[in-house]
Amino acid sequence: MTAAPQSTGRELTGPPTDGISNLRFSNHSDNLLVSSWDKSVRLYDASANALRGEFMHGGAVLDCCFHDDSSGFTACADHTVRRLVFNYGREDILGRHDAPVRCVEYSYATGQVITGSWDKTLKCWDPRGASGQERSLIGTYTQPERVYSLSLVGNRLVVATAGRHVNVYDLRNMSQPEQRRESSLKYQTRCVRCYPNGTGYALSSVEGRVAMEFFDLSEAGQSKNYGTFATGGCDGYVNVWDGNNKKRLYQYPKYPTSIAALSFSRDGRLLAVASSYTYEEGDKPHEPDAIFVRSVNEVEVKPKPKVLPNPGT
Repeated sequence: MTAAPQSTGRELTGPPTDGISNLRFSNHSDNLLVSSWDKSVRLYDASANALRGEFMHGGAVLDCCFHDDSSGFTACADHTVRRLVFNYGREDILGRHDAPVRCVEYSYATGQVITGSWDKTLKCWDPRGASGQERSLIGTYTQPERVYSLSLVGNRLVVATAGRHVNVYDLRNMSQPEQRRESSLKYQTRCVRCYPNGTGYALSSVEGRVAMEFFDLSEAGQSKNYGTFATGGCDGYVNVWDGNNKKRLYQYPKYPTSIAALSFSRDGRLLAVASSYTYEEGDKPHEPDAIFVRSVNEVEVKPKPKVLPNPGT
């Protein structure tokens, strides 16, 4: 008797028609926001497998994030930062950079939108202000290189740039970085994500390695959750890791092509996977871009207890 093949999850209908740059679950529901190189941003109800709305931009959309359950912000290659309100089909331009905008985050702690660009700047915006860049721009902060990734936890902001630079800010005082660091990894940074418990961040690079960093070394080992995270690679595999013990916990079945983005739902019950070729081997025939949503079992993400040696043996 052969075992049934493991599932990659449920495939969402109506996916983007070009590379998927990012996807994110809402903090309030199973709504999923997806940005793409096809110039679109789509809002899905992941549980119902339904497309709830779509906006087209003037260029490739490189990142997106939620504001509330039915609105969000986008970072676009046409240099604009946009606000989208899906309930009313309304959009407006919050502001602009001098080069493509690579990443965007919304701070629930301060009510600000933070964007990072290839123009080597970080900008903070007040979306509550009247429309117009002069009224909504709070500040511009020069970075050592092009911004590749941002991540927020509470009032802490981590900025990863080209040249393996990492700056850590306190959003309550953006006049200068709280810490200036260099990536401990040898190659270019691809992504940075803060730990949910606020003690540090995970940093990944293009050669497929992940570094676990702490803001304060005395906080290491004080994790109050499982301390696990998921990574996706150009090989089409998604792995779940025990960050504290540096061990792989689980590997999901192979997806059709590269893993471009991942997102856990607010309660960790669902994992959204963007299976989308990332051109690591240049232009070649590849599988269609797709979004899979799979249920997460506790056995896949819960660290295994350490087996202590028996002193009697």
